[in-house]
Amino acid sequence: MRGWADSIALSLGCHDNKIHKRIVPPPGAGRMVFEAAEKARVEALGANRMVGMANNLTARLEAVYSHNRFAGPMERTEAPLEDALALIIRERLTGLPPPASCKGLVDVWRPVIESKGANVLKRLEGMSEQQEPFGRQIRDLLKALHLAEDIDVEKPEQEEETESENAHDGGAEEAEDSQDESSEGEDKSSDQDMSDGQTSETEEMADTSDLEPSDMDDESFDEEDAPSPWRPNENVLDNPEAFGYRVFTRAYDEEIAAEELSSPEELERLRAFLDKELKSLSAVVARLANKLQRKLLAQQNRGWDFDLEEGTLDAARLPRVVIDPMHPLSFKRERDTDFRDTVVTLLLDNSGSMRGRPIMVAACCADILARTLERCGVKVEILGFTTKAWKGGQSREEWLAAGKPGSPGRLNDLRHIIYKTADAPWRRSKNALSLMMREGLLKENIDGEALAWAHARLLARPEQRRILMMISDGAPVDDSTLSVNSGSYLEQHLRQVIHEIETRSSVELLAIGIGHDVTRYYARALTISDPSELAGAMTEKLVELFDEKPHADRFAPRRKSRIH
Repeated sequence: MRGWADSIALSLGCHDNKIHKRIVPPPGAGRMVFEAAEKARVEALGANRMVGMANNLTARLEAVYSHNRFAGPMERTEAPLEDALALIIRERLTGLPPPASCKGLVDVWRPVIESKGANVLKRLEGMSEQQEPFGRQIRDLLKALHLAEDIDVEKPEQEEETESENAHDGGAEEAEDSQDESSEGEDKSSDQDMSDGQTSETEEMADTSDLEPSDMDDESFDEEDAPSPWRPNENVLDNPEAFGYRVFTRAYDEEIAAEELSSPEELERLRAFLDKELKSLSAVVARLANKLQRKLLAQQNRGWDFDLEEGTLDAARLPRVVIDPMHPLSFKRERDTDFRDTVVTLLLDNSGSMRGRPIMVAACCADILARTLERCGVKVEILGFTTKAWKGGQSREEWLAAGKPGSPGRLNDLRHIIYKTADAPWRRSKNALSLMMREGLLKENIDGEALAWAHARLLARPEQRRILMMISDGAPVDDSTLSVNSGSYLEQHLRQVIHEIETRSSVELLAIGIGHDVTRYYARALTISDPSELAGAMTEKLVELFDEKPHADRFAPRRKSRIH
């Protein structure tokens, strides 16, 4: 945790975004290497200044590469260049060797980097304090590595503006030194030329206006000449590629209902098994669910509209009909409360590490909470996320057939499962919830894309208040993706998605981690050590949320701007 905090603090204090935008290469492999080198530079500054910070950053690196995928010998196609270069630059600037868990990653790239960029690496040692010269040396290194041959080292914008201003001033001084008559003649001639040009343009427009639309050249309406649509507030949810997260192919991803993954007979058998497990948890979970129900029902301040022409018959006003038979019947209707205008999404991690008791407890809690909230008039959606196969599936096969191109991004087939839609009653979805108990369903987890998917489904709902609860037992892991990208590739995307939802969305996000510290990702989070504590944690967090005032109105103007 300290290492992550130090890294973020150094990025805020020692990194200038204006300089970075001016010298960063265009999107691609070169840009990823450039950004990794810049991160190594700012972390080297902190490591050289403070010994404690150096130890924290080293611990962070060891945690990132703790999977040991890069410890032994490997092929260059399986080793991300940006990570290797960042570790080599860190070694050059601080003298600290790379962790043993990524020795193979560094060894496979070190001969290439040091042979082609030895001079550049030597110059970098004295430039760690200067971001712009350091970045331009990295651009030279990218050219030496044939990663960014098309980039040109341009002068900074300030220098260009200064030179243009000087040239303008010089021209003005020369113009002042010239004769007044000549300057007046030039002004007259230029004015005459402009008037002639305007006249010709007017005539051309008049001639064009006389033509019929069918007579006009089709080339004048090329799509390339048409203005591109304006998209305000571009973010990682709309365009993850712009934020460094790529997907090799989405052709094999699927969003599927749970009923389509199994036969009705198997779902009934799994439901019977789930009901048997529910009996052991019913005493604890039912008590907590009743507590939640009492809490929610207490918030429903019932109000009535009287003297209506239709609705529920108002028995208290029936004596008026006896007194005056000509008096019409009076009806009443209960007012809708803001509390009822709420939808809750439970997003469950269906990874292999959840196999056994964790997924069983999660299924039981989701089942009971769905019933409880439904009785209170709150709609519930239950979703799950995993992958279709281990080790990449069809996406990896296509990548291998394409010759293993570098930096492919996400390299596995997603499977997003809909156990219960918000509008479906619990009785129709109860068998589908038991699919979580099926053997072979749970594989790997890519949390960032699942969170963005669930968030998009919530935004499409008509309810005013939207709550998203993530239940997971670990960081995002996919062996196929992490074997060809940086060790923090999936985790970085998850942080970007969480930050976008928590700061710019009307959806209220909370997370519960089972044996995994999720507080380092989510602002509103809770970590439990035992799956049996899940029911209490889910209930307490929902009670806290419903005690708070909804904050959806704070983001209403932002949501309107996205319509454009």
